[in-house]
Amino acid sequence: MPLLAAAVNLDPNPAIGGGDITVVDGSALVPQGGPSGTAADVTERPASSQISVYTVRSGDTLSSIANMFNVTSNTIIWANDIKNGVIHEGDSLIILPVTGVQHKVVKGETLASLATSFKSNVHDIASYNNLADNSALTIGQSIIIPNGVVTPAKPAVTPATAKIKSIASGKTTEPFLGGDGDGKVIPGYFAWPTDTHLITQGLHGWNGVDIGARLGESIYAAAEGTVIVAKGGGGWNGGYGNYVVIQHPNGTQTLYAHMSKVLVSVGDPVSQGSTIGKVGMTGLATGPHLHFEVRGAVNPFAN
Repeated sequence: MPLLAAAVNLDPNPAIGGGDITVVDGSALVPQGGPSGTAADVTERPASSQISVYTVRSGDTLSSIANMFNVTSNTIIWANDIKNGVIHEGDSLIILPVTGVQHKVVKGETLASLATSFKSNVHDIASYNNLADNSALTIGQSIIIPNGVVTPAKPAVTPATAKIKSIASGKTTEPFLGGDGDGKVIPGYFAWPTDTHLITQGLHGWNGVDIGARLGESIYAAAEGTVIVAKGGGGWNGGYGNYVVIQHPNGTQTLYAHMSKVLVSVGDPVSQGSTIGKVGMTGLATGPHLHFEVRGAVNPFAN
């Protein structure tokens, strides 16, 4: 296993977290991010990396909505912090591509060792799998690890992987080798969403990066658009904590996670540079920072 590089950060503890999707034993929770049926009130099928918003209608159940969007019921429960699995007509549900690792237990593993190995939390793993925090595991048992992270072996540098930097800088439109994979490059479209220009974790999860910043710093819209998600008031929310998603006129989306405060509401139009929230460490975060994702194009701040 390669050694982990020290994080360059404003805080002595690396401020990272949110949105990692990893494959373990050939299995990861990576559903398509759009409705697979005709019953959903969605006029346009979103790209596989994009976020959907669904309004619960009469007769809907968690399982029927999950089938509609080709995700699991737990995905919806987790992303929306639904209590006791109960939904009501008129509820607005965020449908996120689920972030987590499915792992088969081997001899000697415990919830604590899995939490350490996959950089998760014992209570979160137990809760997600309907277990007590001190439950014993059995060999072969399938466990879902919320926001589990695996440190992959560092690949050898090849001509293909060497193109990543030029792609991120907007110098080529060849297929993108990370994030959502659609390869669209939009030079100059997205501005820095914070005054601090310090990347503490490079490309990970759904085409996201972590930007180190001080608690309470302003977070700005990276481009003009309309707010489609504004989740404040705390909550796990799939590891994002308080977060905002903006839909942009060119069909892309940006996501801003771990906020201490959300200063916009769903439906608000925003201009590039508008203040939309404050830096925090809600959800899965080890320190104050902004987890910033671009869905539908290359993340210009990937390194």
